[in-house]
Order: sequence, then C-alpha cells, then structure tokens
Amino acid sequence: MAEIKDPENTIIIELKDGPVVIELLSDVAPKHAERMKQLARDGAYDNVAFHRVIDGFMAQTGDVANANMEKDYNPGRAGTGASEYPDVPAEFSKLPHDRGTLGAARSANPNSANSQFFINFSDNHFLNGQYTVYGRVISGMEHVDKIARGEPPQNPDRMVSVKVASDA
Repeated sequence: MAEIKDPENTIIIELKDGPVVIELLSDVAPKHAERMKQLARDGAYDNVAFHRVIDGFMAQTGDVANANMEKDYNPGRAGTGASEYPDVPAEFSKLPHDRGTLGAARSANPNSANSQFFINFSDNHFLNGQYTVYGRVISGMEHVDKIARGEPPQNPDRMVSVKVASDA
C-alpha cells in the first residue's frame, strides 16, 4: 500500500482483490471530497456494486440507493440513484482525466453529481472540463483493472468497504 501523507483526505476502498488507496484532491474539488468522506463515514458505500464498467474506459459505482449488493441491488435501476444529501455543484478544473483519476458521475446537468463516481482505466481526456476530477488512485490500480466488465456486469464486483484513512 502507498504511503499515506494526508489520512483525512485519503480513501481506502476494499475490493475482493485488495485495497485501492485514493488521494482526495480537497484543494481542487473540496465539496466533492467532503461528500465522499461523508458517505464513507456513513457506511453508505459499503457493498455497493460497480454497475457500469467499460473496458478501456472506466468503472462506475456509488449508487448508494440502488446498488447495495447486500440490501437493495437492482441491476435495472443501478446508476439512477443518489444519496439523501443534496447534489454537489460542479468543481471543474484543469486536471485531466488520466488513468487512475476519480471523476464525479452525473446526469446531463453539470451540477447533479451526488454519490456516484468513476475511476478511469485509461487517459480519457475527452472528459476534461465536463466532469469534476476529485481524486486519484495512489495504489491498488491493479485491483481496479480486475473489476468485472459490463453495463451492468453479469456478476458485478462491489466495494466491500470504503473508509477514510484517518478512521481506519
């Protein structure tokens, strides 16, 4: 696992193959970073499926309303839900959507991000300036690369647990 420099702004996602450590970019997208920490601390991301995983593009998860594998997983609705909290306004920056960056998933409305996010499998610069970048994988990308593909996957992988490093 990578050295964690700022535990309060580091997320650890436990996948079936091992931990993924994400450095939150709270200086670039403070509202998005704060929301991810809030949902992690609520336990809302635990057991949530990766409901949209496109080879060579990205793995999307975070539908806390419809994609909990232990409670209310609904493959037909996964990707349509959000948390109980209000949407987060866009925090666009000059940071590119490079391999391993975390982007805020949203509807057509740029200010509709809520709980869902994606991890880029490759450099997806066509997304630059359209989706908020608010984190980057600093270790465990090899585990992200093993996430089951599909829209939705036949047997989706899930985030076993999601924790703020300072709480772990």
